Amino acid sequence: MTSSTTTRDAAPAGDEVRGALPRAARPRVRRTVARAVLVVLLVVAGTFLLDPYRNYLLALVGAYLCATAGLGLLVGRSGQLSLGHAALMAAGGYGYALTAGAAADLPDGLRTVLGLLVAVVVAAVVGLLVGLAGARLHGPYLAGLTLALVMALPAITTTVPGLGGDRGLTVPFQPVPDALDAVIALEQWQAWVVAVVAGVVVTALVLVDAGRTGVRQRAVRDDEVAAALAGVPVGRTKVVAFVLSAAAAGVGGALLCFVTQNVSPGAFTVSLSLLLLVGVVVGGVGRLAGAVVGAVLVVVLPWLVSLLTEALPLGAELARRLDGNLALLLFGVLLVVLTVLAPEGVAGAVSRRRAARRRAARRPGREAP
Repeated sequence: MTSSTTTRDAAPAGDEVRGALPRAARPRVRRTVARAVLVVLLVVAGTFLLDPYRNYLLALVGAYLCATAGLGLLVGRSGQLSLGHAALMAAGGYGYALTAGAAADLPDGLRTVLGLLVAVVVAAVVGLLVGLAGARLHGPYLAGLTLALVMALPAITTTVPGLGGDRGLTVPFQPVPDALDAVIALEQWQAWVVAVVAGVVVTALVLVDAGRTGVRQRAVRDDEVAAALAGVPVGRTKVVAFVLSAAAAGVGGALLCFVTQNVSPGAFTVSLSLLLLVGVVVGGVGRLAGAVVGAVLVVVLPWLVSLLTEALPLGAELARRLDGNLALLLFGVLLVVLTVLAPEGVAGAVSRRRAARRRAARRPGREAP
């Protein structure tokens, strides 16, 4: 699920750009799905080794992975920059919460599936609107458009009736199914659900990236004029990339709402948008492994900072100021350091080192670096 389909950076030309399907597509799809199933099973098995709180953190990582994978696809493959993915997550979260509240009488599983589907639709529609506008913009102008979207989120939730204002919305409690109630805790069940849904989302993104749409996105990213001359619809390709990324972020927001049983504008701030983007860059733009690293950093780094501030003899006022801000500062420092030492991110650096080792192994008498 991870490597080969996400590491093709060069934009192919000719027949492949114009739409011819890559060779051996079906075996690759089967391999990708098989790897995804294996990874999800390993994650599910790993939840038995974790306590409830760490299973809760694992579920959060899965939710944010949907957003970072979609954002990595948007930035790394189509070359579009978004600073407002937190707003797209919020769109999915509110879509899930409204649906779950309206369908409270339905069985738990059906309510969850229906909520996720509505979250995808709502986030995709928002992404379509932003993508249509963004297709005419480049670089900082598109970033400014998406940033305005996330900054307007609190005003939208306060103005639009039914969104709960600053307090947001709560969703009906969804317990562990009766057949598993005596075996696993609620947090472990939530981690299972998130692992399955995140696996489906990430697998879909990987397959899209490996197919015709991914080829077109890379062609547009590398040279829009050349892509247009090769028959690639540049504007439509950009919009499709934004819609896919928004839909993935919407699923992430819905999963976050599923785990926390609440959605509010305070959970989807500008800081979260910046953390998502920095996490993707630190992990490695356009790489699935980089999206995983970014999602882990978004969840684990603030938790470690919180543990550190609690352990140090700090005053209550200073600890309150450091809460949240220190994690953002560390993200910035990490980004600067990695930009200097490994511009391709953590996943890129690991991939480059492995490639160097393989080249060294082919040269008799030389040691790997």
